[in-house]
Amino acid sequence: MGVPHVPEFQAVRRHIVKIAPTDFFSDYGCHVRILEEARRLQTHNHDVTILTYPGGINPENLRIIRVSGWFSSDRPRVGSRWNKLLLDPALLAMSLGRMARRRIDVVHAHLHEGVLVGWPLARLHRAPLVFDYQGSLTREMVDHQFIKDQSPTLTIFGGLERLANTLPDKILTSSENSRTSLVENFGVAPTRVAAVTDGVDVDTFRPRERKDTDRIFRLRQRLGIPMDHLIVGYLGLLAEYQGTGDLIRAAQEIISRTPNTHFLVMGFPNTEAYRSAAADAGLSTHMTFTGRIAYEDAPEMLRLLDIAVAPKRSETEGNGKVLNYMATGLPTVTYDGPVTRELLGKYGLRVPVGSVPELGKSIERYLADPNLRKTHGDGLRHRATQHYSWDRQILKILDVYSSLWNPE
Repeated sequence: MGVPHVPEFQAVRRHIVKIAPTDFFSDYGCHVRILEEARRLQTHNHDVTILTYPGGINPENLRIIRVSGWFSSDRPRVGSRWNKLLLDPALLAMSLGRMARRRIDVVHAHLHEGVLVGWPLARLHRAPLVFDYQGSLTREMVDHQFIKDQSPTLTIFGGLERLANTLPDKILTSSENSRTSLVENFGVAPTRVAAVTDGVDVDTFRPRERKDTDRIFRLRQRLGIPMDHLIVGYLGLLAEYQGTGDLIRAAQEIISRTPNTHFLVMGFPNTEAYRSAAADAGLSTHMTFTGRIAYEDAPEMLRLLDIAVAPKRSETEGNGKVLNYMATGLPTVTYDGPVTRELLGKYGLRVPVGSVPELGKSIERYLADPNLRKTHGDGLRHRATQHYSWDRQILKILDVYSSLWNPE
């Protein structure tokens, strides 16, 4: 799919309302997509309002309206939770009240709950409804261990998921795999779905340069990482479906054979539990857990790494961390799947999902071969800049908006 051109009428200033039923902003996943889309829409001279939950931080230069502060928390919360049953009706009421007198040109909903909240608002304003689809609602609930796979409650949420898929005028998916799933498994008409892969800020997430040497030296010192060790790193959520336990088990085998390797695990939640598991595996001096990394600090932290890893087990969600690795020019090891195949192309090393021995072998292959690291790192950086920059991806979203504002 080529880069769409932006018609002249898009110079008209439009108002896009984003529905974000989550504690926006937190430093992970769909939050990054919401943030980067909003920023790029503003650079294209559009007004953006984000309607969201009470928790989270306020990025600069974004108009954010929150549900009143009950259930507010400074601690970022990941995945499904039962108080959404109260927060989502409150978000709907707030949206209808606060937006009653403002013109709305697009309601852009994130997550399935966002569609159910956004649909009445879109109908009230006779505006198109766009659904930014990040993956299956019910699959995510199972992955996050919110509901068991055989729970009767899953049937109820499955019905809500199917309903949400029928309401939007257009659905944007974060991968071709998700687009195929919606068409084949949920019966969504192909004309209603457009794949707009997650993007990356390729200027901010950039490879290590000579000017970074002193800063990287100081970061290594602060983190206690020996200067002669290669660093294998992960940045993202810490959970079993993200493969955190698999990474610890692979690291245990790698360190026994290649002791001049250090693992840097950056992210949250469950930091203490995984730090304890690493200590039990004898990795206390070879695996550092940083806890949560602010999004603005992520590019610098990634430039510390020599190799990146993303052993995500879920095959229904996007994998934005891989794009950040790619833009930083990092040779990357992932579990195989349709999303990572789409992103990595012929570069990177993919192994069967759940195969800890193969995960370890692929990391060791990079550790032993600096030429392969450079070849794959350069190739992935090129793919990121040519295909996945946010400046490119936002044009695809604007093209979708245009098709709804001016149907042929």
